[in-house]
Amino acid sequence: MHTVQAIADLRAQIADWRRAGERVALIPTMGNLHAGHLRLVEHARELAARTVASIFVNPTQFGPNEDFAGYPRTLDDDRRQLESVGLDLLFAPAVAAIYPRPLEDMTQVLVPGLSQMLCGTSRPIHFRGVATVVTKLFNLVQPDVAVFGEKDWQQLVVIRRMAADLDLPVEIVGVPTVREADGLAMSSRNRYLTPEERRNAPTLYATLTACAERLRAGERDCAALAADARTRLTAAGFRPDYFEIRRADDLQPPAAEDRELRVLAAAWLGRARLIDNVPVTLGRSPGAR
Repeated sequence: MHTVQAIADLRAQIADWRRAGERVALIPTMGNLHAGHLRLVEHARELAARTVASIFVNPTQFGPNEDFAGYPRTLDDDRRQLESVGLDLLFAPAVAAIYPRPLEDMTQVLVPGLSQMLCGTSRPIHFRGVATVVTKLFNLVQPDVAVFGEKDWQQLVVIRRMAADLDLPVEIVGVPTVREADGLAMSSRNRYLTPEERRNAPTLYATLTACAERLRAGERDCAALAADARTRLTAAGFRPDYFEIRRADDLQPPAAEDRELRVLAAAWLGRARLIDNVPVTLGRSPGAR
């Protein structure tokens, strides 16, 4: 596995692969890797002859009071993990390489609507930062396929819309969330949990799953289901940011005829903001043709 920091070195290596006719996959990350990230690399290797992962803690997706400065940076350990799963190239640029001018002077990419709901309500600049840095990475690597985890379903939907709207020739692939044995979605921010909070954290996934089961059983009052879930989370010591049932493809409130849904939640537990979601496929309504 090669590690490069300079954009010119990244492009030179990819140009060699392109001349050889090799398909390229990209896995964007912010580092502090866990088994979920490694699953993305493993899946990417099934889709392309060459794999590139980026490690870049992106300042434009952190708000003023968020954890950019304290976000864990574990490059040496990350490099070892990526090498163990057969990654070809790690791109680990400095902030100045990606944003050579002051951030407020740089071109930015905004996906309207999708960026301003759910997580975007409490993190108003977050998805603009995500869309901007992913657009830059797509331009730098020019991958045939890019692989993202489904834990942040909203992020995946935003990136798919961005790629479609900008006519970017890249296939966007989502990989199901990797979980701990007790159901907690793997996340770099899980390390913020105290031991007691860690024991309680799987309640988020359990609450999402219970809501999904009620939907599959025929309940359709989404507002009441979400309110019940928020009450359950609050009673368990969480501070819910949101708990919503949305249409899977565009995150709009579901209509009666919609069958592919996502139950999504974000909630604080101590100093950790946990996000998670579960898919729901509904059967056809009685009498539907």
